[in-house]
Amino acid sequence: MKRIGILGGSSDQATADYYRRLNQAVNERLGGWNTAELIISSMNFGFCAARVRDGRWQELGAYLAERARALEGAGAEILLCVSNTLHRTAPIFTAGLAIPFLHIVDPTARAIRAQGLSRVALLGTKPVMATDFLSRRYAENFGVNTMAPTPEEQDLVDHIIFDELCRGRFTAESKAAYLEIVDRMRGRGAEGVILGCTEIPLLIAQDDRPGMPMFDTTGLHVEAAVDFALGSEPAA
Repeated sequence: MKRIGILGGSSDQATADYYRRLNQAVNERLGGWNTAELIISSMNFGFCAARVRDGRWQELGAYLAERARALEGAGAEILLCVSNTLHRTAPIFTAGLAIPFLHIVDPTARAIRAQGLSRVALLGTKPVMATDFLSRRYAENFGVNTMAPTPEEQDLVDHIIFDELCRGRFTAESKAAYLEIVDRMRGRGAEGVILGCTEIPLLIAQDDRPGMPMFDTTGLHVEAAVDFALGSEPAA
């Protein structure tokens, strides 16, 4: 089993979900008492959030690069970042690494293409929805076109992420607000929706809208990481 290195802490809620899901996925494949081999570097989310808000991406990338190098030095054989938003700094924090980096867009886009879809809504933080660093990768590498919510909807989605989900608050009102946005995006032509913030799957899931394909970036990222970690090793 290869060792998975995790850039975590953005947020602690998402990081805990990754930890749980990675261990569960390995156990489901190998059975017995097997769990994943993981190394986690968990950052100060306050430092991270302030730099996202201020657009200090170079500073944030350098902060993550130090942690990525430490994970490689500790024996990680693949690197994950638990935040869609922080993938904006991936060219900085992966520079010079010898181990592979599993980009969160790639398994998500493959799942979208596998369902024959090409136009999907993208929910996430304001930087994810309002800029093109993720949508460009979806389009250029996989032919998947993403749709952003309206600016007002983006503000609401972002507010709920930072002020509620990242603090471990999950309310029925916020869930209903997210699902209303999903419904409106479907009315505008979205064939599915990317849950493009790793806290969002903690609030809404496919069962909430069975007729609208939801692409859980956390779950798809985890499955791809476990595929790599186990290689061709058969499940028990």
